[in-house]
Amino acid sequence: MGYDLRFVHLGITIQHLQNHITIFGFSIAFYGIIIGIGMLLGITLAARDAEKRGIGEDTIYDFALLGIVFGVIGARLYYVFFRWDNYRGNLLEILNLRAGGLAIYGGVIGGILSLMVYCRRKKQNFLNLADSLILGVLVGQILGRWGNFFNAEAFGRYTDSLFAMQLRRDIVNPIMINSALLQHLVRVNGVDYIQVHPTFLYESVWNLCLLLFLLWYRPKKRFTGEMFFLYLGGYGLGRVWIEGLRTDSLLLPGTGIAVSQALAGVCVLVALLCILAGRRFAARGRKN
Repeated sequence: MGYDLRFVHLGITIQHLQNHITIFGFSIAFYGIIIGIGMLLGITLAARDAEKRGIGEDTIYDFALLGIVFGVIGARLYYVFFRWDNYRGNLLEILNLRAGGLAIYGGVIGGILSLMVYCRRKKQNFLNLADSLILGVLVGQILGRWGNFFNAEAFGRYTDSLFAMQLRRDIVNPIMINSALLQHLVRVNGVDYIQVHPTFLYESVWNLCLLLFLLWYRPKKRFTGEMFFLYLGGYGLGRVWIEGLRTDSLLLPGTGIAVSQALAGVCVLVALLCILAGRRFAARGRKN
């Protein structure tokens, strides 16, 4: 009969990987449940940080609904744009979020744009507010990747490393299995498995480490916006590495370049320049 998932060298096996629960005949995807929990916990952490910094937690709650709505819209549009061939024949499928298909970078872009609009209308300092909000964003990203786990997606290329993960071939969306993975199919008791990098796990752990670093560094920050730029650079650095392992990355049309990897590289460069400039101006201010 076989199992659905196994971490080969860690001795962890999951016989049946469920991706939903059924309540009163209605199917609810774990993907959506996990994202919802991540949003609630993220908003709570950001609100507490804002309160400590004198911004007021009500400001975070006031922005939260706008940020979530435009974050989800941005995440979906980003994904659909680079996978348009999958949707052009059935536009209503664009609205089917329960099946997955949210790109994190699209969500971040949507959230940033909505925050810019909010700050302009409410006469708030964008960078000051962003310094608190990115803590909540990271919480959402840490938990959100486990939605990919239940959907058997967001994995990497073949590996036999310590964290190598086997996924039963017939529970994985066929469009995510490329020829390289097929060349390394593993057959166990007559069942075919792909053996891959669990990149969802790598990114979740990377983001957790980044969150812990920012919480530790927070009292030491030198200028308004530094936390935001440290997030931008730290998250981007992780994505440059992780996207190099992925097999299902969204690609720039007509190229073999992963969109998220290119965007992550730009984020790292922009963040580095902004941090250096911000610290220089902060140092000049202290001297004066």
